[in-house]
Amino acid sequence: MKRWIAAMLLCLSAIAFFPTYSAMAAPNATLIAADLGDQIQEKTSEDAGRAKNFIRDTADSVKETANKNAKRVDQATDDGSFVEGKAKRDADRIEKRAEEDTARTQKAVDNTKNVIERTVDSIKDVFSN
Repeated sequence: MKRWIAAMLLCLSAIAFFPTYSAMAAPNATLIAADLGDQIQEKTSEDAGRAKNFIRDTADSVKETANKNAKRVDQATDDGSFVEGKAKRDADRIEKRAEEDTARTQKAVDNTKNVIERTVDSIKDVFSN
Protein backbone atom coordinates (compact mmCIF):
# COMPACT_ATOMS: atom_id res chain seq x y z
CA MET A 1 0.00 0.00 0.00
CA LYS A 2 2.88 2.37 0.82
CA ARG A 3 4.42 1.87 -2.60
CA TRP A 4 1.12 2.48 -4.33
CA ILE A 5 0.49 5.71 -2.42
CA ALA A 6 4.07 6.88 -3.01
CA ALA A 7 3.76 6.18 -6.72
CA MET A 8 0.40 7.92 -6.87
CA LEU A 9 1.70 11.04 -5.11
CA LEU A 10 4.84 11.09 -7.25
CA CYS A 11 2.77 10.85 -10.44
CA LEU A 12 0.42 13.57 -9.28
CA SER A 13 3.40 15.75 -8.41
CA ALA A 14 4.79 15.20 -11.89
CA ILE A 15 1.45 16.21 -13.38
CA ALA A 16 1.76 19.51 -11.53
CA PHE A 17 4.73 20.33 -13.78
CA PHE A 18 2.84 20.14 -17.08
CA PRO A 19 0.38 23.03 -16.66
CA THR A 20 3.32 25.39 -16.12
CA TYR A 21 5.44 24.42 -19.11
CA SER A 22 4.98 27.91 -20.58
CA ALA A 23 6.99 29.26 -17.64
CA MET A 24 9.99 27.40 -18.97
CA ALA A 25 10.66 30.29 -21.34
CA ALA A 26 11.20 32.66 -18.42
CA PRO A 27 14.81 33.74 -18.04
CA ASN A 28 15.03 33.30 -14.28
CA ALA A 29 15.39 29.64 -13.27
CA THR A 30 15.08 30.52 -9.59
CA LEU A 31 11.59 31.93 -10.05
CA ILE A 32 10.55 28.96 -12.14
CA ALA A 33 11.85 26.48 -9.57
CA ALA A 34 10.19 28.35 -6.71
CA ASP A 35 6.87 28.55 -8.56
CA LEU A 36 6.92 24.91 -9.62
CA GLY A 37 8.02 23.85 -6.15
CA ASP A 38 5.17 25.73 -4.53
CA GLN A 39 2.69 24.20 -6.96
CA ILE A 40 4.00 20.71 -6.32
CA GLN A 41 3.87 21.16 -2.56
CA GLU A 42 0.34 22.52 -2.76
CA LYS A 43 -0.80 19.68 -5.02
CA THR A 44 0.91 17.11 -2.79
CA SER A 45 -0.83 18.43 0.32
CA GLU A 46 -4.17 18.49 -1.46
CA ASP A 47 -3.77 14.95 -2.79
CA ALA A 48 -2.56 13.65 0.56
CA GLY A 49 -5.68 15.07 2.19
CA ARG A 50 -7.87 13.37 -0.39
CA ALA A 51 -6.05 10.08 0.07
CA LYS A 52 -6.45 10.26 3.84
CA ASN A 53 -10.17 10.99 3.47
CA PHE A 54 -10.51 8.02 1.13
CA ILE A 55 -8.68 5.82 3.65
CA ARG A 56 -10.96 6.98 6.48
CA ASP A 57 -14.09 6.39 4.38
CA THR A 58 -12.90 2.88 3.52
CA ALA A 59 -12.26 2.07 7.17
CA ASP A 60 -15.72 3.35 8.09
CA SER A 61 -17.27 1.14 5.41
CA VAL A 62 -15.39 -1.91 6.68
CA LYS A 63 -16.53 -1.27 10.25
CA GLU A 64 -20.12 -0.70 9.14
CA THR A 65 -20.14 -3.96 7.20
CA ALA A 66 -18.69 -5.88 10.15
CA ASN A 67 -21.39 -4.50 12.44
CA LYS A 68 -24.14 -5.34 9.91
CA ASN A 69 -22.90 -8.90 9.68
CA ALA A 70 -22.79 -9.25 13.46
CA LYS A 71 -26.37 -7.95 13.70
CA ARG A 72 -27.53 -10.42 11.07
CA VAL A 73 -25.98 -13.29 13.00
CA ASP A 74 -27.56 -11.96 16.18
CA GLN A 75 -30.99 -11.89 14.55
CA ALA A 76 -30.57 -15.37 13.08
CA THR A 77 -29.49 -17.07 16.30
CA ASP A 78 -30.83 -17.52 19.80
CA ASP A 79 -29.70 -15.06 22.44
CA GLY A 80 -26.28 -15.79 23.85
CA SER A 81 -25.30 -18.50 21.41
CA PHE A 82 -21.68 -19.28 20.63
CA VAL A 83 -22.07 -18.12 17.02
CA GLU A 84 -23.54 -14.81 18.12
CA GLY A 85 -20.67 -14.18 20.52
CA LYS A 86 -18.11 -15.10 17.89
CA ALA A 87 -19.74 -12.76 15.36
CA LYS A 88 -19.58 -9.89 17.83
CA ARG A 89 -15.93 -10.66 18.69
CA ASP A 90 -15.11 -10.83 14.99
CA ALA A 91 -16.81 -7.48 14.39
CA ASP A 92 -14.81 -5.92 17.24
CA ARG A 93 -11.59 -7.40 15.89
CA ILE A 94 -12.36 -6.14 12.37
CA GLU A 95 -13.06 -2.65 13.72
CA LYS A 96 -9.79 -2.67 15.65
CA ARG A 97 -7.82 -3.82 12.60
CA ALA A 98 -9.51 -1.23 10.42
CA GLU A 99 -8.45 1.51 12.84
CA GLU A 100 -4.88 0.19 13.00
CA ASP A 101 -4.65 -0.15 9.23
CA THR A 102 -6.12 3.30 8.74
CA ALA A 103 -3.63 4.90 11.11
CA ARG A 104 -0.73 3.05 9.49
CA THR A 105 -1.80 3.98 5.96
CA GLN A 106 -2.45 7.61 6.84
CA LYS A 107 1.00 7.77 8.42
CA ALA A 108 2.47 6.40 5.18
CA VAL A 109 0.62 9.10 3.22
CA ASP A 110 2.01 11.76 5.56
CA ASN A 111 5.52 10.34 5.28
CA THR A 112 5.33 10.30 1.50
CA LYS A 113 4.00 13.85 1.43
CA ASN A 114 6.81 14.98 3.71
CA VAL A 115 9.46 13.29 1.54
CA ILE A 116 8.11 15.03 -1.56
CA GLU A 117 7.97 18.39 0.19
CA ARG A 118 11.54 18.01 1.52
CA THR A 119 12.74 17.06 -1.96
CA VAL A 120 11.04 20.08 -3.50
CA ASP A 121 12.54 22.33 -0.80
CA SER A 122 15.99 20.91 -1.52
CA ILE A 123 15.57 21.55 -5.24
CA LYS A 124 14.35 25.08 -4.57
CA ASP A 125 17.39 25.66 -2.32
CA VAL A 126 19.73 24.51 -5.08
CA PHE A 127 18.22 26.97 -7.56
CA SER A 128 18.19 29.82 -5.09
CA ASN A 129 21.93 29.55 -4.33
